[in-house]
Amino acid sequence: MQEYNFAVFILTHGRPDNVKTIPTLKKCGYTGNIYFIVDDEDKTIDKYIENYGVDKVKIFNKKYYADLVDEGNNFDERRTITHARNACFDIAKQIGVEYFVQLDDDYQGFYFKALNKDGTGLVSKPIKNLDKIFNIFLNFYSKSPFTSIAFAQGGDFIGGITNGLVKNGWTIRRKCMNSFFCCVNRPFQFIGGMNEDVNTYCTLGSRGVLFGTIPLVFLTQTATQSNKGGITDMYLRYGSYSKAFTTVMMHPSSVSIITMPSMNHTGRLHHRIKWGNTTPLMLRQIYKK
Repeated sequence: MQEYNFAVFILTHGRPDNVKTIPTLKKCGYTGNIYFIVDDEDKTIDKYIENYGVDKVKIFNKKYYADLVDEGNNFDERRTITHARNACFDIAKQIGVEYFVQLDDDYQGFYFKALNKDGTGLVSKPIKNLDKIFNIFLNFYSKSPFTSIAFAQGGDFIGGITNGLVKNGWTIRRKCMNSFFCCVNRPFQFIGGMNEDVNTYCTLGSRGVLFGTIPLVFLTQTATQSNKGGITDMYLRYGSYSKAFTTVMMHPSSVSIITMPSMNHTGRLHHRIKWGNTTPLMLRQIYKK
């Protein structure tokens, strides 16, 4: 199988002693290059360098990238992962990396997802050969027209075998969230200070840009807004209202708001996407005149 000029980019802020993704990657069998993408407004830069080495910590000018993007608000607030995501393409070019995957800093595991033996439910198996998995994903990505692909997340399998992703033959969903496989030759811009992943695959997806979640591999991470530091502080300050409505502003023809159950039972606002109004669809040939 072909080897690729590839590295893992861990996007992190204010957690130099709590990058949970590092032991997770090692536990799952990853042995390749890892770089830490840190902004110049992070007060813990020196600690990142002390912990991981000056060659592995890549620092970008946060204000510069903030000025290039529509943040979807007037908060004068840059505690967002959006700018790190956009900086990754330039950083990859600078260090001579062609392919990279953007990962958050709080992952707890990588797993296979499959039907059980009798086909009545789903089972998860921990990955122990992540090097091989990355290579398989890159082999598909490099030969496909996708701008970016991603691992699935636990929430993608809600409903079990009745979930549309599963019952329709493990379909690729037209979205990317959380993890992004990228190539310097396929650049794109993330938008919005909050909900940047959803904003991006909705707006660019509506223009025919291909994003895809591959369902057979998924990741797990710390519960939303429970890990202090990073963008968590921004979400706690402005709430899920601002987060969800950022995407409504970005693509009002397909995104609306629903109330989802939450741990405190009061419910929280969340985006809902109507895919028929989001991505271009191809008609079956039987309808050709």
